[in-house]
Amino acid sequence: MHRFDDDERRRRLGVRHRLVPSARDHDLTAAAASVVALHATDPSSTFLSAWARTADGLGVADVERALYDDRSLVRVMAMRRTVFVAPTDHVPVLLAGAADDVAREERRKLVALLEAGGVPEPAVWLQQVEQAAVDVVGRLGEATPADLVAADPRLATTVVLAPGSRNEATVRVVSRVLTLLGAQGRIVRGRPKGSWTSTQYRWSTLEHWSAGAAVALDPLVAEADLARLWLRRFGPAPEADLTWWAKWTKTRTRRALAAIDAVEVEVGGGTGWALPDDLDATPPVEPWVALLPALDPTPMGWKRRDFYLGAHESALFDTTGNIGPTAWCDGRVVGGWAHLPSGEVAVRLLDDIGSAATAALHAQAERLSATIGDVRLSARGRRPCPLEKELLAD
Repeated sequence: MHRFDDDERRRRLGVRHRLVPSARDHDLTAAAASVVALHATDPSSTFLSAWARTADGLGVADVERALYDDRSLVRVMAMRRTVFVAPTDHVPVLLAGAADDVAREERRKLVALLEAGGVPEPAVWLQQVEQAAVDVVGRLGEATPADLVAADPRLATTVVLAPGSRNEATVRVVSRVLTLLGAQGRIVRGRPKGSWTSTQYRWSTLEHWSAGAAVALDPLVAEADLARLWLRRFGPAPEADLTWWAKWTKTRTRRALAAIDAVEVEVGGGTGWALPDDLDATPPVEPWVALLPALDPTPMGWKRRDFYLGAHESALFDTTGNIGPTAWCDGRVVGGWAHLPSGEVAVRLLDDIGSAATAALHAQAERLSATIGDVRLSARGRRPCPLEKELLAD
């Protein structure tokens, strides 16, 4: 059985995720493709993840151009009910390979909420309201939740989330309908209403926003394509990592691995999988450092993280399993960082990496602070991790 040690996996991570300096250029689409898709639940993470994988010199306007003018990158909800920014040609794979499952679960939950709220025949009602929302978005070209409510009062219907708990909240159904339609790939998030850190979006139909992304794929073809994309960027890795990342069942993972003729290899002291044409060792790579944002797709790409995370999980993950901002050196997480109210990017190391690498990380922090500019970043879609809290409290 072919064996991959941790050093090989770290070299692959650096090169394939475009974190090694020689792998970076100004191609934002390639940057997103290097990790299948960029995380986008926190809007700022998309920008920071893109900058970490491109050569110096790109700013907010460059990422916005790719997202909203060229539309070479598209926001979609897919794996783990998470919003991602994906290259256009990856969008059909993510929708049919992962988002379909999300949509089915979102529909089930929303029908139950409507039934609990007294809506008669909630499944039929929901289908009618979904179509009405799509029709309004299609007619207007782009629409906000307020536009939809104004066009169809049914979308102002309220439902109660987490009834009886301390998190109980009453919300208008429009937000849940938009989430469901997004998971179905019928509509997509376009430009935000505010700045590049805003979570309030205008919505468009997928066909209007990016016709090249509106391609229907057979789910079996899509799941095989998605497994291939992931293995090319994150492999070799155990089956459990792909199952977790895609939020598939074990049966679906094994079916996808069989469809792409993945081969068993030894990895991390156990069994893993690799593509049959991807067994060669990675040549030595130059030293590298990186500052990755919270929820970045590299640290969130595996379930088993020992080979790059070491003993730092408790300092860098929040209580719900989301990673905070991380500092990297040669394929290992060596610390974390935070964006202070002053605008400074403050780095704290948890490992001794030597004076040269330390200086390189602090130089990156200065450049990142300048690129972020006057905007102040805050944790969105997650809680601050312990190290981040410490830095913000200092």
